[in-house]
Amino acid sequence: MDFAARITRLPIPADPARGLSALQAAGIADPRLGDLIRGAAGCSPYLAGLIEREADWLPEALAHEDVVAHETAGFETLSADALGPALRRAKRRVALWAALADLGGVWTLEQVTGALTDLADRATDLALRAHVAAEQARGKLPPTGAEAGGIVALAMGKMGAGELNYSSDIDLIVLYDDSAYAPDDQYEARASLIRATRKAAATISDNTDQGYVFRTDLRLRPDAAVTPVCISISAALAYYEAEGRTWERSAYIKARACAGDLAAGARFLRELRPFVWRRHLDFATIQDAHDMRLRIREHKGLSGRIEVPGHNMKLGQGGIREIEFFTQTRQLIAGGRDPDLRVRGTVEGLARLAEKGWVPPDVARELTAHYREHREIEHRIQMVNDAQTHTLPNSAEGVETIARMMGDADTAAWSERLAARLARVEALTGDFFAPGERRARPTLSPEAEAMVERWRSYPALRSARGREVFARIEPDLLTRLTAAAHAEEALARFDAFLAGLPAGVQLFSLFEANPQLIELIVDICGTAPGLAAYLARHAEVLDAVLAGSFFSAWPGMAELRRQIGQLLDSALTGPNGGYEQALDAARRWAHEWQFRIGVHHLRSLIGAEEAGGQYADVADAAVAALFPVVAAEFARRHGPAPGRGAVVLGMGSLGARQLNASSDLDLIVIYDAAGQEASEGSKPLATRAYYARLTQAMITALSAPTSAGRLYEVDMRLRPSGRQGPVATSVQSFRDYQMTEAWTWEHLALTRARVIGTCGTDAAALAGEVEALRVDVLQNRGSDPRVMPDLAGMRARIFAAKAPDGAWEAKIGRGRLQDIELLAQCFALRAGSSARAVQAQLRTGPRTGLIGREDGERLASARRFLWNLQCAGRLLTEKPLDMDNLGKGGQAFLLRETGTASLEDLAKRLAETVATAGAVIDGVLAGVEVRAE
Repeated sequence: MDFAARITRLPIPADPARGLSALQAAGIADPRLGDLIRGAAGCSPYLAGLIEREADWLPEALAHEDVVAHETAGFETLSADALGPALRRAKRRVALWAALADLGGVWTLEQVTGALTDLADRATDLALRAHVAAEQARGKLPPTGAEAGGIVALAMGKMGAGELNYSSDIDLIVLYDDSAYAPDDQYEARASLIRATRKAAATISDNTDQGYVFRTDLRLRPDAAVTPVCISISAALAYYEAEGRTWERSAYIKARACAGDLAAGARFLRELRPFVWRRHLDFATIQDAHDMRLRIREHKGLSGRIEVPGHNMKLGQGGIREIEFFTQTRQLIAGGRDPDLRVRGTVEGLARLAEKGWVPPDVARELTAHYREHREIEHRIQMVNDAQTHTLPNSAEGVETIARMMGDADTAAWSERLAARLARVEALTGDFFAPGERRARPTLSPEAEAMVERWRSYPALRSARGREVFARIEPDLLTRLTAAAHAEEALARFDAFLAGLPAGVQLFSLFEANPQLIELIVDICGTAPGLAAYLARHAEVLDAVLAGSFFSAWPGMAELRRQIGQLLDSALTGPNGGYEQALDAARRWAHEWQFRIGVHHLRSLIGAEEAGGQYADVADAAVAALFPVVAAEFARRHGPAPGRGAVVLGMGSLGARQLNASSDLDLIVIYDAAGQEASEGSKPLATRAYYARLTQAMITALSAPTSAGRLYEVDMRLRPSGRQGPVATSVQSFRDYQMTEAWTWEHLALTRARVIGTCGTDAAALAGEVEALRVDVLQNRGSDPRVMPDLAGMRARIFAAKAPDGAWEAKIGRGRLQDIELLAQCFALRAGSSARAVQAQLRTGPRTGLIGREDGERLASARRFLWNLQCAGRLLTEKPLDMDNLGKGGQAFLLRETGTASLEDLAKRLAETVATAGAVIDGVLAGVEVRAE
């Protein structure tokens, strides 16, 4: 379809005579195209001049859709001197083509801004290459194999986003790859590339008798007042790491390499990602952006009532910048966690934010529509005289011209609609940026007032910024705390939570932007002191609550493994990545999931059984993902794992998939060297030493405290020979030990063993072999007549060694969890069953005649009740349950989880449950002679 057939709208000529003169000069016969020419020239003296100047070119040119490529073809061969005039001619023609396509609705806004950006990219690349080549030809630039001498231009702002307006400046940061030059050549290369940059900028921006290409601004570079126009990549990285500011982070959302050595530019931007995209949700940027908006308005005098004449469509209230700030600030907040939000365009950014739940879809659609119309008005303001202005004319005649360029003959109605749109944008974006009105503080008791007064001395409130943000959320926070079901406890727990925070600006900003989190923190502080303490240590986990899927269904083991695998891979290979970063990433990931499980449990979204399985899924995924990472790091020094590799067995509660909020991990490592005596690396190790040290490295990776905290405590005492045995065991030694030397308690422990992690060339087959060995041991050793006497002896020793830890103990003691689980393991061992879960092992007893069906049901019921009490109690506190210290909120949670009506009822049921289960187990072991091991 030709250009004329695609016209969908027409400007109305404000000066019909000028429009007719331009049409006659162009010699356009098509009536539709003629109307467009008359309207464009009749509203814009600049376009009228271009039409008359390019009259011979225009009719044929309208057939070429890719006008930038067509008008700059062959420019690579031009000298630096010839390039300037050629680019200026191309600019005139592209500007005319784009203006007609824009005014006639032939192109969308994105096509118009895209073509202008393409021309800017092309001009920048041609100019830089021409002047670098001239430096090389003069022998001033040291030899290098780098593309374009290693120089690269980064497009910033609207150019970076592909959104150049009709008469834009172009914002560039010019860098060079100093690693491409020998140390002795650095000074000469730097001086030469600075000269090339200055000359390239002049080629593009000097206003000659033929006009200019683009006004060029190089002031966005680091510390522009004291640095040259071209600086090294290493110097730029050092600056941003040490001194980079929020506005620079925001600027780099849109940055892209546009000219010169694009590969070097892409590497620089990759290395800069941690500066731009913060790891945690960064709500503190809202205040920074709000302050910047106010400074711009104050500096430009743009506050006050919205009036269409003289209104700045870019910086004024409800203008383009408001929508851009709104979008970019939300991208900065969440883009560190979600790479999908790291897009450059404003329209695309709004769409992604809506898709991810950060902006309501109707708000995103409305702002997108306003943004597009604002940009079109901005273009028409600039088209009139090719002026870099964003301000509507002050005169009624000037406003009428813009309305007519928009195709509207009713200037008053057009102005009224525009004022309404500006006010609407101001309302939509202002609610996000401007702090809400401060509520009055509730009346507090003298004791509470003293506590609140003490908050000012806490680390989180020592900075002026922290106190400022907290002052805005304090009334709402105190109102919710004092309205909690157990207000005094909630306030005291929040006091403990606040005292444990090392810093507060980010967290307080998070609360301010998301008041629903205050409700959650009040709920936690009023109910679960243990979870509140966990939150104080890992406040960043609150980010996950806002990620959109926090209250979704459990994703399952496969998805968890995929997520953490992807996360660790990114931490290892990303900019500034490495092994330590991977360990930190694993900790943050696990902490978020553990917090999620705790909150779901606290709010009755899941029960104790589901919580136990979910805690185990997180541990499984963490170990499975970390073991190969640890092995790869270890192999860098000592070579790949000898033989077939190794497997990690989860034992105890982990193997049974029944962890609680404070569980440690019982692990065993088994390897198969396949006859290989030593590793093959720069620092080889004998096989046994290799796997022992690899296991120690794995324990450290899981348990060592890093900047992100601790992942898990690890217990290796269930390995062959306990503390005296090697930390890693060969599969042959493990088989021999289990068949000939192992104690009954070790066979019982094996009933819960489960392969959860592997490393090595044939580890999957080794995992299958270890599982087959486990089942073989159970089937061969379960019939040993010593099993029951040994169990009775173990039980007696456990009772003698440790009494129940308080009146509310669910785990240790006769008839409690450990007692029931040992008997369940005994059933599995004697039956040679592969079942690991306690419930399944208990069912084995009645099926095989080891216990009566009714007694089996009594034990299963007792175990469910005790697990509910244990899992809930460990969420509330890591210490023995003390109902007075737990307070009313914690007590209510325990009563709900155990299905009891009062503490007296809970105590009575606990005593009855323990007595019943103890009697059943006593009956199973009645007449068994206790055997000392």
